[in-house]
Amino acid sequence: MNIVVFGAGGRAGRQVVAEARRRGHRVTAVVRDPARHGDLAGAHAVAGDVTDASSVERVAAGHDAAVSAAVDLSVPAHDFFTASARAFSTGLAKADVRRLVVVGLASVLPGASGVPLMDEPGYPGEYRSFCLGHAAGLDELRAGDLDWVYAAPEGDFDHDGTRTGRYALADHGDPAGRISYADFAIALLDELDAPRHHRATVSVRAA
Repeated sequence: MNIVVFGAGGRAGRQVVAEARRRGHRVTAVVRDPARHGDLAGAHAVAGDVTDASSVERVAAGHDAAVSAAVDLSVPAHDFFTASARAFSTGLAKADVRRLVVVGLASVLPGASGVPLMDEPGYPGEYRSFCLGHAAGLDELRAGDLDWVYAAPEGDFDHDGTRTGRYALADHGDPAGRISYADFAIALLDELDAPRHHRATVSVRAA
C-alpha cells in the first residue's frame, strides 16, 4: 500500500514508519520540517499541517490509508485535536483516503467501571486537560464519515520496551497495561493490512 503517516517524527510515528517499510509498504512521512528528519529511512518526508484540511488533502492524495501520530504541545490540546480531527475528516475524504488509524490515549477509553479511565477514582489528574483534548478530537471523528480506528496503549507505552512481535487487544483502558512502541506499531499496521475495527476504539497491550 501507499501509506501516509502524520506525525512521523515522534516516537510512535517513527515506529509506524519502520514497521510499514518492514512490510514493504511505500510511506510518506509528514513532519513539520523534513530537513530535520533525514533519518526516516525508506520514507518520503514532506511538510504538512494536520490542522489544515487543504494540507492534509495535498499530502494524502494518491495514498491508500493514513496513520496519525501527530501532536503539538505548543497549543491547547482541545484546539489541536479538534482541529486535526476536522482536517482529517475533510482532507482525507477529498483525497479519497477512507481509512485512518489514530494513535490515541488510554485515559479516554472506558476503564474497569465502564466510565472513561480518566474519570475513575484515583486516576492522576495533572494531565486532564490533555486527556479532554483527546476526547474532544475523538468526538469530532465520530461526527465525520471516515472509516477510522482510535488505537491506544492500554495504559501507557513501555518507553524502553523492544519489539517482540506480539500484542493483545482489549476494548478498555487499564493503568497497569504497557506496550512497546514497536509492538504498538505492529498492531496499527495490522489494522491497515487487515482491518478488524471500524469507527471504533481499541486498546493494545503486551502479550
